Amino acid sequence: MYRLAYSLSLYLLLPVVLIRLWWRSLKAPAYRLRWRERFGYCPDYTGSKPLVWIHAVSVGETLAAVPLVHAIQQGYPGYRVIMTTTTPTGSDRVRAVFGDGVEHVYFPYDLPDAVRRFLDRTRPVIAIIMETELWPNTLNACAKRKIPVVLANARLSEKSARGYQRFAFLTRDALQNLSCVAAQNAVDGQRFRRLGLPEEKLSVIGSIKFDLEIAEADRLAAARLKRFWSASGAFNTVRTVWLAASTHPGEDERLLEVYKTLKQRYPALLLVLVPRHPERFQPVFSLCQSQNWRVENYSELDVIKDGVLSGEVDIVIGNTMGELLRFYGAADIAFVGGSLVPVGGHNLVEPAVWALPILAGPHLHNFSDMARSLLRDQAMFVCDSVPMLEEHLFTLLEHPALCEQMGQKALAFAEKNRGSLQRLNELLAPYLANANA
Repeated sequence: MYRLAYSLSLYLLLPVVLIRLWWRSLKAPAYRLRWRERFGYCPDYTGSKPLVWIHAVSVGETLAAVPLVHAIQQGYPGYRVIMTTTTPTGSDRVRAVFGDGVEHVYFPYDLPDAVRRFLDRTRPVIAIIMETELWPNTLNACAKRKIPVVLANARLSEKSARGYQRFAFLTRDALQNLSCVAAQNAVDGQRFRRLGLPEEKLSVIGSIKFDLEIAEADRLAAARLKRFWSASGAFNTVRTVWLAASTHPGEDERLLEVYKTLKQRYPALLLVLVPRHPERFQPVFSLCQSQNWRVENYSELDVIKDGVLSGEVDIVIGNTMGELLRFYGAADIAFVGGSLVPVGGHNLVEPAVWALPILAGPHLHNFSDMARSLLRDQAMFVCDSVPMLEEHLFTLLEHPALCEQMGQKALAFAEKNRGSLQRLNELLAPYLANANA
């Protein structure tokens, strides 16, 4: 009854959904493409090898899924992997990381007929959903077809839990249709339990984001980039690189305010500013220009040909996709965006594995457990205000030894939390073995 009302509501809201899709396409034209896939009209994969379906809503979840995809491909070569995402940036990441090794289509809207078409054309042997995506019709359709569904690397903030609680009957049914929830920590696990997840379906395994492997090609590229950014004949010192990663609207202005103050004492300081979404690359570039900063787009720099970055450049805009990990490797200090505004933060493991001191704003509810641990280990500064961010940056710039100490503590934190991928593989093994039988 509740799911029927939910489905009817979705159909009634469909014009609004389509208008929103069109509106988003004005800033990101990729939203105009392949829209039929969102209604389940994807290619027919039923004649190929059996499919393992992995859903990752956008870029962050896609990157978290990378080691899992590689593990499945290596351990179960009889399967093909199909990934769904909701956003074009997620799609771009899948294509960039896996090429033709992984199929990609857009996740269908949670309409009964769209879900049916998608499942008819893919017939996955298992569905693995990254982090937190509870779509009632999708989960119900999988249960009816006896497709096991695993919520992997699962997390649930208190805010999200309250949102799901408002639709308690739908949420409870959706959770009942899951085969397993592999939660990042016990707190997240208990939130799923309170919403109705049966105890026997819960496993707490940690976050597979800690199992991030840095490829040798990325290490070499990061080292080359660090030389390019740091070595400048215009200064009598090696340039320190402050990376502001994955920034959102409302953060760039504050970061530039801090940078203006820092430059008065540290004129050689280079800011590498990386907006989270590609449609913001040009607006952030224009913002920097409007404040009379000497700014360059990363895509227009020739690292190999030029050898070193011109000392006249104050700010580099990271206007490419898929290179953030290398940017971290070329930086000296990292600020993780989505945290000065109430977005919830972004992946803190990426700067940690490069042994960087980490700074962030107060809004870290998507990574609260990780942030608490980094704070406890004295590997991170959480800045409640712009003046506090400015103060901590001054401290780090003034004391390079502190940068080194914090970075090593961040790396140690990341290393000691590895192993979740192996535990997840062990949870998935019975489902994959049964499907292969």
